[in-house]
Amino acid sequence: MTATGTVIVGAGFAGIAAALALRAQGVDDFVILERASAVGGTWRDNTYPGVACDVPSHLYGLSAHPWPEWSHVFAPGAEIRAYLERIVRREGLERHLRLATPMLDARWDGEEWAIRTGRAHNAGIPERVAPVKRVLGPSADGIPASCADDELRASHLVLACGRLTEPRIPDLPGLESFGGPIFHSSRWDHTVDVPGRRIAVVGTGASAVQLVPALAAAGADVVLFQRTPAWIVPKRDRVYSEAERDALRDPDEAARLRERLYDDGEARFASRSGDAVAAAEAETAARAHLAAQVGDPALRDALTPSYAFGCKRVLLSDDFYPAVASGSVDLVPSALSSVSDGALVAADGSRHDADVVVLATGFASTRQPWAPLVAGAHGLTLEEHWADGMTSVGSTLVHGFPNLFVLGGPNAALGHNSAVLIVEEQAAFAAALIRDGAFVHATSEAEAAYTREIVERSAATPWVAGGCDNWYVDERSGRLTLLWPGTVAAFRERLARVRNELTDLHAAGTNPAAPALSHEGAAP
Repeated sequence: MTATGTVIVGAGFAGIAAALALRAQGVDDFVILERASAVGGTWRDNTYPGVACDVPSHLYGLSAHPWPEWSHVFAPGAEIRAYLERIVRREGLERHLRLATPMLDARWDGEEWAIRTGRAHNAGIPERVAPVKRVLGPSADGIPASCADDELRASHLVLACGRLTEPRIPDLPGLESFGGPIFHSSRWDHTVDVPGRRIAVVGTGASAVQLVPALAAAGADVVLFQRTPAWIVPKRDRVYSEAERDALRDPDEAARLRERLYDDGEARFASRSGDAVAAAEAETAARAHLAAQVGDPALRDALTPSYAFGCKRVLLSDDFYPAVASGSVDLVPSALSSVSDGALVAADGSRHDADVVVLATGFASTRQPWAPLVAGAHGLTLEEHWADGMTSVGSTLVHGFPNLFVLGGPNAALGHNSAVLIVEEQAAFAAALIRDGAFVHATSEAEAAYTREIVERSAATPWVAGGCDNWYVDERSGRLTLLWPGTVAAFRERLARVRNELTDLHAAGTNPAAPALSHEGAAP
């Protein structure tokens, strides 16, 4: 058994942000658990052709670690992974890291957290995963874990596991009978040759709009199954010149660019959240982008969404429409429904041949794979507590789970700006409370009030009322459980209010009449 002050689970953006926030508060007693053999989170796992960020590079980074050497306005995935690895080395976080060490379970024992860890065999993401059952493998990320390796005891637990980690595999009759390779886009099989192959891509979300043009450019013949078209706006990506990179080596110039990009992002909230004028302008721009790049009226019609702008994630691409219109991509405006006698059968009844199937079908976003592993003071797991959808206080604290902080969890994603900004706010919030040695838990009243607040703020937005199915809303309750329905500035202010309530309660001592939160001294 190992005793430590804080256990952080995950070594992607959120976990690294949590570690840096603790360091900033003078706290150095923490352990970072990472189930894979390297840091990087989603940017370690996603290596498909064309993978890149859709948030500008100079905004998609940790505030204390600006990086002037980004090659593009929107960074390729490998550069983002290298960026995170560089921060870990520069900050000396290696001594806190336990790689290839998955959390098997965590339980609150009345005084502290007991976290069982395993030792992973083959602790990388598998390169070739067929048949379909092996896309995930026996554990959540395709990494088989042995029996328990150690138990950690910690006062505080920070879940920084990410929300896009568990590939969503569609339940399609006959899929496992397909004769060629099948894999999820986030588990790319690099042994598969692309040139000259007929590759079926299932889905037209954020990964697919990057993947499809890259496959077509590499000489693949692509058949694309589109259940629902997306609103797509110009990305306007380009390479940074050496002169631009040189200018951005000036910290003040880099800070000014980051501030401009932040302001641009905040301004996008209006069009994404349903402001009538802003949404109409954005939709007009998206339609013009489609019209300029796709000349065939029938193909244009098939690529035009019928739901409100912003209802689904708005995508950025300069090359998806040209690829679809090039003749190298066969668009099937229908979902893949089954595999029969080796052919891919669409919901419209059409049959299609392919050598390879790529499932660009998203992730289990509303039902997190780590939720069944964490048991709180009432004996329930997070999965059981969230049976009707994720709930929280300040998108960070959860009733019944003392001294637990969830980063990037309930209502902590963004559809208009960099989610790294939200994660950094949560990390700073958690670190300040951990520094104080506080015993913190959210009351059921506080959680219910915050849940009502989210429902009220989101009721009239396209995410809930825009006429589409999206990964932001939990189908069990119809509630918005992934997105924060406000600006980054509004989230910062809201989390500060939670912090102030905790500070007031601490100054006054335990206050049984306080309806919101409990904040006591050291844990009993």
